[in-house]
Amino acid sequence: MPDPVDLLIEAKWVIPVEPAGIVLENHSVAVDKGRIVAILQQSEGKFRFAPREVRKLHDHVLIPGLVNLHTHAAMSLLRGLADDLPLDVWLREHIWPTEAKHVSHRFVHDGTLLACAEMLRGGITCFNDMYFFPQEAAKAARLLGIRAVIGLIAVDFPTAYAADVDDYLAKGMAVRDEFRGSPLLGFCLAPHAPYTVSDASFEKVLTLAEQCDIPVHVHIHETRKEIEDSLKIHGARPIERLRRLGALGPGLIGAHAVHVEDHEIQILAQHGCSVAHCPSSNLKLASGIAPLAQMAQRGVNTGLGTDGAASNNRLDILQEMRLASLLAKGFSGRAEAVGAHQALRMATLNGARALGLDGEIGSIEAGKSADLCAIRVDDTLLAPCYDPASLLAYSAGREYVSDVWVAGESRVSDGVLLHGGTVELKNLIALWQNRIRS
Repeated sequence: MPDPVDLLIEAKWVIPVEPAGIVLENHSVAVDKGRIVAILQQSEGKFRFAPREVRKLHDHVLIPGLVNLHTHAAMSLLRGLADDLPLDVWLREHIWPTEAKHVSHRFVHDGTLLACAEMLRGGITCFNDMYFFPQEAAKAARLLGIRAVIGLIAVDFPTAYAADVDDYLAKGMAVRDEFRGSPLLGFCLAPHAPYTVSDASFEKVLTLAEQCDIPVHVHIHETRKEIEDSLKIHGARPIERLRRLGALGPGLIGAHAVHVEDHEIQILAQHGCSVAHCPSSNLKLASGIAPLAQMAQRGVNTGLGTDGAASNNRLDILQEMRLASLLAKGFSGRAEAVGAHQALRMATLNGARALGLDGEIGSIEAGKSADLCAIRVDDTLLAPCYDPASLLAYSAGREYVSDVWVAGESRVSDGVLLHGGTVELKNLIALWQNRIRS
């Protein structure tokens, strides 16, 4: 008798990511109770399983759900607000004043809803966030059914959210306790950056991270200016300062890492740190080009992030894959640097590993959660297809994402976001746009 399962997905190609470099043709993925049961030939799947639902994707590539390793989801409401400015001016003269005036529980909830809808439609099934009012980000992510690691932010200045670092951390821990039972939500501590967090505050964050066994998510070496300021104030570059504080380790996720020297790459690798590479944001803010090929070659676990929509201006990991690969080739002078399969691994399993979730997501393997993304490849704009991995890395855009599942639950079907309330989202966006513009 065939085994009953909830779902059988038949795909033209399946790229499981692990084992590396493998492309399976005419295979099926069986899913039951939210988990992957088997990956097998379509002919075998029809005899072995009795699915309640069959999804035929015979012109598609099925991959693990994409992981956005660094973003500020609520900042989607600030998309395009202050473009074409360097980071320091952009932050201090535009973004921070606007946030001081408008950021609230409602702003974060509505902005994160918008971001989650965008990410799901682009095949992103998990994101690592950093922003104020994290309880509202958690509510929005839970409402749309996307997996999220919610950053419990800490900075050394007061905001509408908290008064000081102790207040930030206390409120963050309360949020973690409130949502502890939500299966798709995880948490990390998110000291914003070395230039906004003192040594004493970092020590409090690191103590808490060790006690709770959760990652630390922080901006590092994004601009030359922050490095120059760190040398003046602390007598050390930020990575060295973090090393002295004991912050470097497998639980550290450093966002950007644009201006890292060879010895710093080696330090990150030796300590098992991860990097969230954000090529679009780095280019748009003229921060520079990170030495991705060198980091990968040295063994630094590197995932891909979009940063916030205010500095990108899209939450699109497929675009980051293409840009990351091309920049790595151009920057290193090696055409073979960061190939298609490696770029896809950065967008999936590497991001999951940085978050401590590689046993759960990031590859299509039996026993893992069924976080999956299907990409339609039958359009003549993508033809011909000699190598589906190459097609994903260099040709296909998020507009070709047809289906998305998170823990086996359909979130996007035939390109349509399910349970997204598109009309309501449009109304919310219009309200916020008028409020912020005025």
